[in-house]
Amino acid sequence: MTGSFRKMAGGGGCVAVLAACLVALATGAEIHRNERGKTMIPGNSVINLGQQTNTWRPLAKTTANLTDVRSIKSTFEFRTFDPEGVVFYGDNHSGDEWFILALHGGVPEIQIYKADILVSVTGGPRLDDGQWHLMEVSTEGKFVLLEVDGSKALTVGLHSQKVKEVITGQLRLALGGILIDSSRLLVPLRPEMDGCVRAGSWLDLTEPWEMVEGGAELRPCLEAIQRGSYFPGSGFAVFNVSALRIEAPKGGVDIVLGGDFAQMNGTLLSLRGGDHALALSLEINNHSQTMLLTYGKTEITTSTITDKLRLIFRERFFAVSYDGDYIIDSATDQTVEQSIWREGQLAIGGLLGEEEDAVGSNFLVGCLEKVVVQGKQLDMDLSDKDVSISSHSCPVR
Repeated sequence: MTGSFRKMAGGGGCVAVLAACLVALATGAEIHRNERGKTMIPGNSVINLGQQTNTWRPLAKTTANLTDVRSIKSTFEFRTFDPEGVVFYGDNHSGDEWFILALHGGVPEIQIYKADILVSVTGGPRLDDGQWHLMEVSTEGKFVLLEVDGSKALTVGLHSQKVKEVITGQLRLALGGILIDSSRLLVPLRPEMDGCVRAGSWLDLTEPWEMVEGGAELRPCLEAIQRGSYFPGSGFAVFNVSALRIEAPKGGVDIVLGGDFAQMNGTLLSLRGGDHALALSLEINNHSQTMLLTYGKTEITTSTITDKLRLIFRERFFAVSYDGDYIIDSATDQTVEQSIWREGQLAIGGLLGEEEDAVGSNFLVGCLEKVVVQGKQLDMDLSDKDVSISSHSCPVR
């Protein structure tokens, strides 16, 4: 594979092919299934990358013969609010050389492995602004170039004396995940990418992409999005509280929820301890414009709907406040035990059951703009969440 590429581009190895080839998504593409029942999508499809059920496994992949590669430049449009995740991956068939384009801290990151060299470069403009950006990946001799919106963003030079001459072979390409073990990455990252790609040109290759998830339905890329986590009413996100490393001093614990609650319906959050007993739940009904708080054996209903709620846990005291005013104020003999902040579970968008694997069905429908625990914004990508949830984007109403 490397020899074939060097013949084209003067020594860049599979790097340029990998970097340049992963893109090709435009509207109006026809979707069909192959003889194995796998969904096949043409190279000019629009794809929502945020719908894998396996963390590292790609959403879609394709294989091409290197002899079919006619171009060393690819372009595509990309849009996301997600600051971290894999956009695309490529390698030779055995994975001896590979390339990854990802976001890290909202800016592009390229990781390349070739022969005896492993390199990672991060830089360029922030792309997690929810706008469509034109991306171009190409090679010039031993350099891989990334341009964003017509301006140079990254230049990666790479050369090895140990490259083997291989003039034939296959190239594997993948969207939204990788095809090697994640331990091989130089810089660890979270792979989930809540973003879309479209309008691409992939080295003039015409082979369709195969959906790794088989016959799964494609989630659409919405015309207009806003920041937040969208819950469509079919699942929820669960955090092990121990992983959040919540310090629960005598001052207590605060949880802040933000969003247009008048447009939501279902369970905002629930909390249970290590014994699986439900300690708290907060549900919203947009038909009656009420909220129901269940706190131990206490149930409190309020008709106040706001855009920012603060849950305040103190010893022998619990409150829900808005702009400093308590809309639920309960001095009680009940208290959320300290052990819950070490061993419990916090669910966003659904009701935790009292059995180990039990869950309620009153799932949230709506957009949570933020969930902040002890001053730290929760990232839904760090939870055990239903695949239907969009971690970083919501539809604009």
